[in-house]
Amino acid sequence: MTLRKFAGLGALLSIVMPSLAMAADEVAAPVLNSGDTAWMLTATALVLFMTIPGLALFYGGMVRSKNILSVMMQCFAITGLISILWVVYGYSIAFDTTGMEQGVVNFNSFFGGMGKAFLAGVTPASITGPAALFPEAVFVTFQMTFAIITPALIVGAFAERMKFSAMLIFMAIWFTLVYAPIAHMVWSGNGGLLWDWGVLDFAGGTVVHINAGVAGLVACIVLGKRKGFPTTPMAPHNLGYTLVGAAMLWIGWFGFNAGSAAAANGTAGMAMLVTQIATAAAALGWMFAEWITHGKPSALGIASGVVAGLVAVTPAAGTVGPMGALVIGLVAGVICFFCATSLKRKLGYDDSLDAFGVHGIGGIVGAILTGVFAAPALGGFGTVTDIAAQVWIQCKGVGFTVIYTAIVTYVILKVLDMVMGLRVTEEEEAVGLDLAQHNERGYNL
Repeated sequence: MTLRKFAGLGALLSIVMPSLAMAADEVAAPVLNSGDTAWMLTATALVLFMTIPGLALFYGGMVRSKNILSVMMQCFAITGLISILWVVYGYSIAFDTTGMEQGVVNFNSFFGGMGKAFLAGVTPASITGPAALFPEAVFVTFQMTFAIITPALIVGAFAERMKFSAMLIFMAIWFTLVYAPIAHMVWSGNGGLLWDWGVLDFAGGTVVHINAGVAGLVACIVLGKRKGFPTTPMAPHNLGYTLVGAAMLWIGWFGFNAGSAAAANGTAGMAMLVTQIATAAAALGWMFAEWITHGKPSALGIASGVVAGLVAVTPAAGTVGPMGALVIGLVAGVICFFCATSLKRKLGYDDSLDAFGVHGIGGIVGAILTGVFAAPALGGFGTVTDIAAQVWIQCKGVGFTVIYTAIVTYVILKVLDMVMGLRVTEEEEAVGLDLAQHNERGYNL
């Protein structure tokens, strides 16, 4: 009887266990979440909206009328160029984790493998995300929009004087040797150099803004000042465009920051809130600093303050609380104002549209203050228990990014200058890049 009972139990288990195993497999299998997918599709469109038309208008309004098309053309051309390079190898360099191991520093800590080149393995069925909830194709496109806007930001530093051909080649090489590796080091996960250091960069303080700002500073120094700078007036020709562009950047940045949660969840909601708070605080901080210093607040000033706040809160958006965001925005607005005005005049570099003064400095301020306000003790939502230790980690991340970007950018520019030349001629600069480089005018009156 006992043997029969065991035999019956064995038969029952032989029937039940495969069913249980199949059920377990079904539970473990990643399932696409339509809500997360819808949000990430929206966020991706918002980030692309930041470059075209947002940044194109923001920068286009600040240059002289003879150069508006050249700046807008550069933004559009970069969008096309980086999109293709991202598909061919950029995504793989940034996010292929082959050969990476937590705590081990090797080549793949700096540079991703080629396993995802030409988007190998990316199909309609492949899904990704923190819990594998949305299509990998959406993640590829979302990160592509970050890769697009970063080199486009550099345009503001050398506006009105670089050859279009040299710009295209510089951006292709810079994307390959600077942007994609920095993105890999910060965001690829265990084994990435800055990831293993514990650097907090939720949406791109180091990857996007310090990276672009420092590259812009190096570029404007290597190219030299615009003809007539600083004695010849070079006032923005259409601040209406600049304000419209700033508004588009403000709106699009919700996709930039809240989208970096990679889900439609509480982190995305808080990222949206703190982005709004920091941006408003920075706009007012810049405005009042300018009002006190120069006697009047300006439209260009408040637009610049808006962008400074957006930049500064970017690395902190996933971990900072509302009051921390308020402080970050206010500090960034004031510091960026003085760096884009007093510091630039004192040091004499011609950062045409303040790419370094706003993005470089704002990114540095935001990255360091993230280490402070991510702490729950100060209203943050991160895991920071030792503020001093985290600030030191953030400073290391900032320092590494500044040094790496500055050196590689300098080498790229100097080699290109020797090979093909970087600058338009004095005659072309006087005529304007719209006619000299594209045989078109922004205004035919």
